[in-house]
Amino acid sequence: MRNYLIIPLLAFALNLTAGDNDSVVARKFFNEELLHGKSYEMLDELCHDIGHRLSGSEGAAQAVKWGEAIMREYKFDRVFLQEVIVPHWVRGAQEIARIQRANSDETINVPICALGGSIGTGKDGITAEVVEVRSVEELTALGEEMIKGKIVFYNRPLDATLINTGAAYGGAVNQRHKGAAEAAKFGAVGAIVRSMTTKLDDVPHTGSMKYDSVGVKIPGGAISTLAANKLSELLAVEPDLKFYFQMNCETLPDVKSYNVVGEIKGSEIPEEIILVGGHLDSWDVGHGAHDDGTGCVQAIEALRLFKVLGIHPKRTIRAVLFMNEENGIRGGKKYAELAKQNNENHIAAIESDAGGFVPRGFGIKGTEEQVSGVVAWKPIFDDYNMGQIAKGWGGADIGPLKDQGTALIGFRPDTQRYFDLHHTKEDTFDKVHKRELELGAAGMATLLYLLSEYGL
Repeated sequence: MRNYLIIPLLAFALNLTAGDNDSVVARKFFNEELLHGKSYEMLDELCHDIGHRLSGSEGAAQAVKWGEAIMREYKFDRVFLQEVIVPHWVRGAQEIARIQRANSDETINVPICALGGSIGTGKDGITAEVVEVRSVEELTALGEEMIKGKIVFYNRPLDATLINTGAAYGGAVNQRHKGAAEAAKFGAVGAIVRSMTTKLDDVPHTGSMKYDSVGVKIPGGAISTLAANKLSELLAVEPDLKFYFQMNCETLPDVKSYNVVGEIKGSEIPEEIILVGGHLDSWDVGHGAHDDGTGCVQAIEALRLFKVLGIHPKRTIRAVLFMNEENGIRGGKKYAELAKQNNENHIAAIESDAGGFVPRGFGIKGTEEQVSGVVAWKPIFDDYNMGQIAKGWGGADIGPLKDQGTALIGFRPDTQRYFDLHHTKEDTFDKVHKRELELGAAGMATLLYLLSEYGL
């Protein structure tokens, strides 16, 4: 008769996982990360040695080299690059904007930043009267007679009553994304939008916008929330005031870049793959620390923990640093395309792209069986206050894997402060708390382990 006691004891002594219960393995991940973690150190390097990393930029190219080098340093079983052709938009010289009062010679300077993908205004800038709207529907109702020759000012704030700040962002961001394209249809000469945050300050938030494939293109920029309030107040009493803005941005030819991939091969079912990742690119302001430097270093760290603890996953686990999430998602699309082409079987993908704040849990997008499979592990995460596990959003980069039957899992930190920093010069390394970052990395390593052991 087989001795069922000797094998688990021997495995424990050798620091392997056979015979360990799942909670003990989770504790190993958390202890190692909180005592000897490398995620904060990696983020420091990414933020200070490289800085912001917009697709097509020199910073993005340096970040690819950094990601590849650090995965090789940690001796992942395989490290490779996936070529991706990405857009190359540049901001140019500092933007300028001001309100020109109608009843006096007074001008009021306004913090503004160009939206990613926008055309420039030309060196002389644009000066015009302003039409304030809160939605595309309101814009349409006004029509060409009220809009032609003017600057459209989109001033719908995020809904501050929503506890889920991601939902608040989602409820307002369409005016940034397609506001200029819609305004151009009615003869507007420019578009400005209230920054996508509930915080009242003088920091403008950039972000992507998109033009229609045909039609006139007009420049689009974002003004700070305090500036938006001031402009709205003045328009109520001076509807014929004018707004001036000057932006120097342009789109250059596409550039070759890469996704960075590191993997640890599964010991028993290597053909089944579990992905954990974040996006390596960031906007060209700040350090791109929370968006998404934290997600990248957490993904790398999750695999490093397996290596340093001598834990061998049954299924193959991959850390992926995606390129071009911010203005195209071409890295995510290319990864899914290659996965299908190579007949790879991704059973689950985890993305961290909501900041490196206090971890709360995970959202799962998939079949009912896939969702319930992850929810069943809630008791293990409750010990670390990460038990908010339920059906929800996965992530933009991993989204293209959905059609291949992959369960999409989004890391859920507390995001109450995320949109204060999102897409701004304030998204810097000093805004990341070391322990919060480390707890998230250990939580993702734990989920990787459970998925590797049991599948979905």
